[in-house]
Amino acid sequence: MYAIGLNGFGGPEVMEWTVAVDPEPGPGEVLVEVAAAGVNRADVMQRRGFYPPPADASSILGLECSGTIVKLGAGVADWQVGDRVCALLAGGGYAQLVAVPVTQLLPIPEGMDAIAAAGLPEVAATVWSNLVMTAGVRSGQLVLIHGGGGGIGTHAIQVMRGLGARVAVTAGSTEKLTKCAELGAEILINYRTEDFVAVLAEQGGADVILDNMGAVYLQRNVEALAPHGQLVVIGMQGGTTGELNVATLLRKWGSVHATNVRSRPRVGPGSKAEIIAAVRAQLWPLVVAGEIVPVISTELPVTEAARAHEMLDESQTFGKVILRVGD
Repeated sequence: MYAIGLNGFGGPEVMEWTVAVDPEPGPGEVLVEVAAAGVNRADVMQRRGFYPPPADASSILGLECSGTIVKLGAGVADWQVGDRVCALLAGGGYAQLVAVPVTQLLPIPEGMDAIAAAGLPEVAATVWSNLVMTAGVRSGQLVLIHGGGGGIGTHAIQVMRGLGARVAVTAGSTEKLTKCAELGAEILINYRTEDFVAVLAEQGGADVILDNMGAVYLQRNVEALAPHGQLVVIGMQGGTTGELNVATLLRKWGSVHATNVRSRPRVGPGSKAEIIAAVRAQLWPLVVAGEIVPVISTELPVTEAARAHEMLDESQTFGKVILRVGD
């Protein structure tokens, strides 16, 4: 097969479309012929050398894909060759073929384009595991989503509105904030010109904050929490080492969580299998009904993966960037 390989670590130019070894599905896995792959900031970090894949994962970039099952591994009974699927991956999506545990598969809803479906698994798993399974968001709560214009942000807005939560977002332009409002966000904060702590204080604070920035926002996020509020950190775009006045957290009876999906075990408590099972049972009906839709910024052929990464590096996108792999 062909896949995007890395010629060292660094800028987008280190990626190249090259020959790679065909994967084989192991027990409990299927082989998927990839139609498209979603591009995520974790891919950017791996390309730069800061986010190595788990030991049992493919070293090829790509944390989600869509396509068609072309081969079954031993013991697979609930899926068939020819099934249209999208999949959560620990790696391997930027390729013509990928082996996927069946516990990380989701059916592509009838009528949904496979290209669009490639942008769902990673954001769905991230948003549901963090905001619902970890923070337990409830109807009526106020949720602040940093980076509302990103792939996770655009999905999170829709999911939170579907659960009856109020949504605040930060973004870096009026255009992005307007689009966030169209998805259901009601409190719109331009982080270039406004202080989100002050804006949230007028609302009594946020019950839950989903943060992709990490260190740079740590203290301010805690200040922006409501009493008993929860901060969930899922990214490190603003650095890895921050300083926190613990007294602020204590006064609010607050809590800080930090999680990721990629390094979780395949099965067992807190696993990828557990997350995908919850997504399929509780979130996927809303996707099938068209109440939650993939927000796609740009589609590019996989041979232009470097351009896709440049777009994320330059924050040029609203929603997901998708790489078309199949014909």
